[in-house]
Amino acid sequence: MKNQEIAKVFYGIADFLEMEEVQFKPYAYQKVAVALETLEEDVEDIYKKGGRKALEKIPGVGKNIAEKIEEYLKTGKIKYYQDLKKKTPVQMEELTAVEGLGPKRVKVLHQKLRIRTLKDLEKAAKTHKIAPLFGFGVIAEKNILEGIEFLKRSKGRFLLGEIFPRVKEVCQKLKSLKEVGTVDPAGSVRRMKETIGDVDFLVTSKNPEKVMDFFVSLPGIIKIWGKGTTKASVRTKEGFDMDIRVVPKKSYGSALQYFTGSKEHNIATRRIAMHKGLKLSEYGLFRGKRMIAGETEEGIYKKLGMQWIVPEIRENQGEIEAALKGKLPKVIGYGDIKGDLHSHTIWSDGKQTIEQMALAAKAMGYEYLGISDHSKLTIANGLDEKRLLKQMEEIDKINKKIKGIKILKSAEINILENGSLDIKDKVLAQLDYVIAAVHSNFKMVKEEMTERIIKAMKNPNVNIVGHLTGRKIGERDGSQLDLDKILIAAKEYNVILEINSQPIRLDLNDQNIRRAKEAGVKMVINTDSHRKDQLRFIELGIAQARRGWAEKEDIINTQPLEKLLKYFK
Repeated sequence: MKNQEIAKVFYGIADFLEMEEVQFKPYAYQKVAVALETLEEDVEDIYKKGGRKALEKIPGVGKNIAEKIEEYLKTGKIKYYQDLKKKTPVQMEELTAVEGLGPKRVKVLHQKLRIRTLKDLEKAAKTHKIAPLFGFGVIAEKNILEGIEFLKRSKGRFLLGEIFPRVKEVCQKLKSLKEVGTVDPAGSVRRMKETIGDVDFLVTSKNPEKVMDFFVSLPGIIKIWGKGTTKASVRTKEGFDMDIRVVPKKSYGSALQYFTGSKEHNIATRRIAMHKGLKLSEYGLFRGKRMIAGETEEGIYKKLGMQWIVPEIRENQGEIEAALKGKLPKVIGYGDIKGDLHSHTIWSDGKQTIEQMALAAKAMGYEYLGISDHSKLTIANGLDEKRLLKQMEEIDKINKKIKGIKILKSAEINILENGSLDIKDKVLAQLDYVIAAVHSNFKMVKEEMTERIIKAMKNPNVNIVGHLTGRKIGERDGSQLDLDKILIAAKEYNVILEINSQPIRLDLNDQNIRRAKEAGVKMVINTDSHRKDQLRFIELGIAQARRGWAEKEDIINTQPLEKLLKYFK
């Protein structure tokens, strides 16, 4: 699809126009960029069907912008954008990624110091050439250097699983303050995105200054970016920023809706408000000057004629339309999981015994826990047939010893390059279920990797395919797969796809989960735990399932033990 490519160009045009202090036009291009990003239909298909006139039906697209879209579709570039870049040849995207640098500041740095790239910026800051410039100063120069280091270290994003415990801790500390009424995280954390840039907190309080003092004094704060009477911004020792806002109780719901996002979702809700003759902002929903909703999110959505939408799916990817029709999915709840089917022990590369893992699962209220140690994976002390049979005997003994939870016999079996498995079928047949997964040769060509996995699926002993794409967020992309073929095979051979809750995996991703649901393929949410404390990662997997619109009936481990085992017959 060309949508994303053209949107990126329009964002670039907006930045260059903003740098030149052109009025109104930057917003127009930004608006169209957002519309293109969230457009379900390929803009190229729209053009082929109806030409330039059809393009003008896209929100925000007039004759001038339609001509530019047409130009890109025909030539692969937009002359207007090329001319803007030639006029001020800077790497706008990478420079504005540095905190505190917008297009206007980039213009000053280019005019005064000929800065074009991030490398130029870093050199100028280290040689103290930025501080003397009007509007910058020593602190700004220092902040630029810190911002560059931040980008280098993390590219500005953190794994949800890394950041979430800290978010919970801060929420608890804020709730402990007698001056605080309501507390919620907002932004991408509340939407449970896979990676997080920074964290926003919203609170109500009758003594906001006390809250500000408390917030900037939290343990682990290494820098205070700013502190006012109702807003503060800090950086943590982990390297991410946290902002807090105190808002009036009467506007709390509208502020929470606004700061939760996503940007695309908010644009859509504001558009609906406008069509109804209303105005929606962080301060409330207004008819003229009269506020008609704002204290709760539910009130906002109700007045807009919509169901309340869970934060995890607020991405303007169909939830708006579904909410208007009253047809939102009833997504899986955080308390719906009855057991974890993928955990490791000291038998392979885990850190706890079978009994310790089982007791930890029991303490979480689970009915069952699957022990799925690695098969012949050398780096993971994997089990061969002989050791796997011995482990089954050990599980039988522990099941007699521990009451209140059932330990299931499983294994995470390697899918070899030719699609065969590395444990003999006669041994696999003795397990309660089998997880098959790829652990090598991730860069096979798409067709070969697809056939590799499908061949494994055809093995009658295989019940689950683990971490399907093999991606590791921020480390490696997932394998190239024909997901449509995978889903057809999963349906045909009654194979379940895993949603792996490890923070670095979260594989399946939300889009693939949604496709699996639409294809009628069952899924399982597992933690792939290697330590008992990792069993808590289940929350991340549930969030991922919710982001993929999965409902309770789509996930097999929401079922009690007796019903669960029927999936494996």
